[in-house]
Amino acid sequence: MVLEAISYTRGKLRLLNQLLLPHESVYEEVRNIEDGWQAIRQMKVRGAPAIGIVAALTVAVELHARTFSSCEELVAFIEQSFSKLCTSRPTAVNLFRSADEVTALCKKLVAEDLSSSAVAAVKEKLIVHMEAMMKKDVEDNKAIGEFGAKKIIEGLSSAQATMLTHCNTGSLATAGYGTALGVVRSVASAGKLERVFFTETRPYLQGARLTAYELVHDKLPSTLIPDSSAAALMRTRGVSAVVVGADRVAANGDTANKIGTYQLAVAAKLHGVPFYVAAPTTSIDLSLASGDEIEIEERPAEELRNVRGVSIAPDGVACWNPAFDVTPAGFIAGVITEVGVFAPAEMNTELIARRK
Repeated sequence: MVLEAISYTRGKLRLLNQLLLPHESVYEEVRNIEDGWQAIRQMKVRGAPAIGIVAALTVAVELHARTFSSCEELVAFIEQSFSKLCTSRPTAVNLFRSADEVTALCKKLVAEDLSSSAVAAVKEKLIVHMEAMMKKDVEDNKAIGEFGAKKIIEGLSSAQATMLTHCNTGSLATAGYGTALGVVRSVASAGKLERVFFTETRPYLQGARLTAYELVHDKLPSTLIPDSSAAALMRTRGVSAVVVGADRVAANGDTANKIGTYQLAVAAKLHGVPFYVAAPTTSIDLSLASGDEIEIEERPAEELRNVRGVSIAPDGVACWNPAFDVTPAGFIAGVITEVGVFAPAEMNTELIARRK
């Protein structure tokens, strides 16, 4: 059975509530924009690619259920819906890219025919487009996995790869297969995976709860480690490569990802371990010159002071709880995308050329 975090059929969207994993597998229906906003904000669904897809499918579900008297009314609905959804989490660029893509398509279709009779046709084309975004994400992730596996296998100094990853970047963070965890899956499919180590990923424990859930499901050789043991692991266990995901990559290659990524990159540099970022090109924001321009979301203190409703710190203790950090491009050996693996220094030029 394939893990499915996003269940969609025309007019119906159900999300696996990842806050309840691994102990409960509960799907919750998203009926409207408010439901989608809450699911993203509360991190019932998370992972940059998944957030972008869920935002689009949320709009598709409510769009399917609505009727519009004019094209102008339809455009206003699309703009207002994505404007609301984009306030849910500010760091993941895929959310904003989905909003821009669908809004631009809507305006283009309406400009071609402003008549009231065109409303139904525009509505159908928008829904079909948003549904196709989900399929494309899975295809892109499998390509990321293949390119990443090839790069890592080529660089092996032994017969098998010992890998390290952070947070959750698999089927639960995407429409399917995964980005960094997709690379791990592809290395395993090639028969080259000795073992993948993965961090618990405090404070939300996406590694311990979600990545563990996926790896046990797939029966891949894997070991959970405390966040604080990563450097010791690199020093003593011969890690072949570190592969992480990304919520936003700036034009120079600076990468925002789950908090704790930067310290992994620093440790990898010190120990001579190649550090890769695996992300679809939709996560690359060429409008930002560097990571200094990436807005970093800060989460509530309660998420740091409590684990599953149980207090683990004294009341009143001050907390700093950023959800992400930025790894400078100089620590990154390559950015693995669905169109190839690029050194940060060449990524900007290569992607601009491909987007023309």
